[in-house]
Amino acid sequence: MQKYISILLLGLAAACSQPQSNTPPTAIQPKYITDPVNFDSDDPAIWMHPTDLSQSLILGTDKRENGEGGVFVFDLKGKEDSTRRITGIDRPNNVDIAYGFRIDSTTTVDVAVFSERGKNSIRVYSLPDMQPIDGGGIPVFEDSPSRDVMGVALYQRAADDSLFAIVSRKGENSPTDGYLYQYALTYQDSLVQGRLVRKFGQFSGGDGEIEAIAVDHQLGYVYYSDELFGIRKYHVDPAMGDEQLAVFGTDGFTEDREGISIYQSTDSTGYILVSDQQANAFRVFPREGTIDNPHDHPLVKSIPVSTHESDGSEVSHLAYNEDFPRGFFVAMSDNKTFQIYDWRDIEAALLDSK
Repeated sequence: MQKYISILLLGLAAACSQPQSNTPPTAIQPKYITDPVNFDSDDPAIWMHPTDLSQSLILGTDKRENGEGGVFVFDLKGKEDSTRRITGIDRPNNVDIAYGFRIDSTTTVDVAVFSERGKNSIRVYSLPDMQPIDGGGIPVFEDSPSRDVMGVALYQRAADDSLFAIVSRKGENSPTDGYLYQYALTYQDSLVQGRLVRKFGQFSGGDGEIEAIAVDHQLGYVYYSDELFGIRKYHVDPAMGDEQLAVFGTDGFTEDREGISIYQSTDSTGYILVSDQQANAFRVFPREGTIDNPHDHPLVKSIPVSTHESDGSEVSHLAYNEDFPRGFFVAMSDNKTFQIYDWRDIEAALLDSK
């Protein structure tokens, strides 16, 4: 009996010494997990194929210094296409995609824009061939002591197809107002150039920072995670002014507010999903606000997922293939991968006991 008790106690001690996951057993499981990147997965984006959505691509940044970082390209089952991989990048953080960027009066191209923190720049590559068209990078935050660019989101103005990049940076030495810079991107002299058109956005300061940015193109808003404070909402078009429209998600988060993605149920309704990073969950808010106030975004539900410490995410509502007839959600996990979820599983969790 004594021997049995000793073995039992040793087994319990060994079990207690193992790393404990914060992911609850009810967490939603992904349909696919991507091949791993080399160093540090950070943020995904979805490129929609113009004629065959099943051939669409997922881009994911691999965050690493000294030119060892890059952007990986995956199919919808998470298999990497190494022929499209971007290499030699100095600490890429976030990535976003725009369609039909005008090169001249008759030519357009889809583009991927990502931040290169080590060079205080954003990069612009054509899609789907993944070729640079920016002459080596567009410098950002040139008039600021805080230039470590992190987040980037693109806005394409429907009226004239003008393309803008909204960028954020590390919190240290950053202003509490005018934290985000917005650049108009144009193609001139055979490369993409950026022109600063706006400084906007409040920041709570302290030890936090702002990385995650998401644009609602149809409704005309930009959201960003003031990570230790809340999610802030502004008009995305510079012509609409710099008034802060809403702050929500100020409570209930375990610690950091991170990646933001927007799911369209209709042109004007849907969900805003925000990573509750240390809880391994996404907190979900109504895209349309409430009946009385479009800028009131109360919590709908917290959805546990199997990603761990997720920084970035993206979602699409389109019907891609048999796996994803109502779209899919992709989120970074800190084991060098991105996890790809069937939206129907997310939706079922949202509607369960709602």
